[in-house]
Amino acid sequence: MSDDNVQVRRGEKGDRFEIVKDGEVAGFTQYFDEGNQRVFFHTEVGEQYGGQGLAGILVKDALDTTRGEDLRVVPVCPYVASYVKKHDDEYGDIVDRPTPQILQKLR
Repeated sequence: MSDDNVQVRRGEKGDRFEIVKDGEVAGFTQYFDEGNQRVFFHTEVGEQYGGQGLAGILVKDALDTTRGEDLRVVPVCPYVASYVKKHDDEYGDIVDRPTPQILQKLR
């Protein structure tokens, strides 16, 4: 997703997607890859950017990119879990439930 003042990009370390507004990182969603799964475990948008729909734009782009890379989504992050549940018709076919092994890796 991109327009004149909002874009989503991959973070430099390759472990998160960032949403940039007016040249500033406004938020991010973190993940790690486990085999053919991408585990989303944290999403955050700066307080000053709240209420602008940026988290939804960010997560949609991250999920679309993940699908394009032929990976499955494991939504551990509450925001991502809520998003995929709300958009089940778009993403339900690529979502896996977190396993105890995945949850252990996050500890």
